[in-house]
Amino acid sequence: MLAKEHIDDLLQRNGNVLSTDGAKIGSIGQVYADDDNGQPTWVTAKTGLFGTSESFVPLEGARTEGDDILVPYTKDQVKDAPRVDTDGHLEPAEENRLYAHYGLGGGRRTYTDATAGRDADYRGADYADTDSGTVGRDTSGPTTDDAMTRSEERLNVGTETEAAGRVRLRKYVTTENVTQTVPVQREEVRLEREPITDANRGAALSGPDISEEEHEVTLHEERPVVEKETVPVERVRLDTETVTDEVTVNEEVRKERIETDGDGDARR
Repeated sequence: MLAKEHIDDLLQRNGNVLSTDGAKIGSIGQVYADDDNGQPTWVTAKTGLFGTSESFVPLEGARTEGDDILVPYTKDQVKDAPRVDTDGHLEPAEENRLYAHYGLGGGRRTYTDATAGRDADYRGADYADTDSGTVGRDTSGPTTDDAMTRSEERLNVGTETEAAGRVRLRKYVTTENVTQTVPVQREEVRLEREPITDANRGAALSGPDISEEEHEVTLHEERPVVEKETVPVERVRLDTETVTDEVTVNEEVRKERIETDGDGDARR
């Protein structure tokens, strides 16, 4: 059996608990000493995923081997030991269950964690019975449940309408030249001569034989006349229509990932 002076040295080395055939059972967790004489009597082996499960192993018949403790029990025998809370104190009823499992004679004694003040991450942990399927606990704060929640950020992209500008409808006057060809008529004088005939002889002899006379005729011509009138040609109004474009959104999102980290025979 190990002596009291071996406790501190073993715990500082972070050794392992080995079985009779040299196989690693788990890393050294806590050492429990007899309340009456202070002798180390039990050691816990951290087993399971991340070493979050601790199994009690008797130190009776155990010996040190370098940084490790070699116990006279097999790996399966230790892993199948009754689950007892490593709350810093081992009650007689819990002791009897363990003694019965390892085939040792028990007694009505109590045992206290001799490593008090060390390994605070595991002392006082509340482990459930392995029959319930619970194999872990929360080591980062208050105990929650037997599982770890993985969360991630999701990118929810939507749209919102905002004012992009203003459009006004304004009317103003411009001037442009319009060229148009218009046909116009004018009168020109033409001299007509006709011979004296029986038909016009009377008219020809009606006046004096020799005289001076003047005849005139008024000539006419057309000229372009321009008038302007205002007529409606069309109606113009403002309206909107919706067009669809594609915009690529690039944003970073965070995701939690869970991975295993530890030694032992954890199955992957």
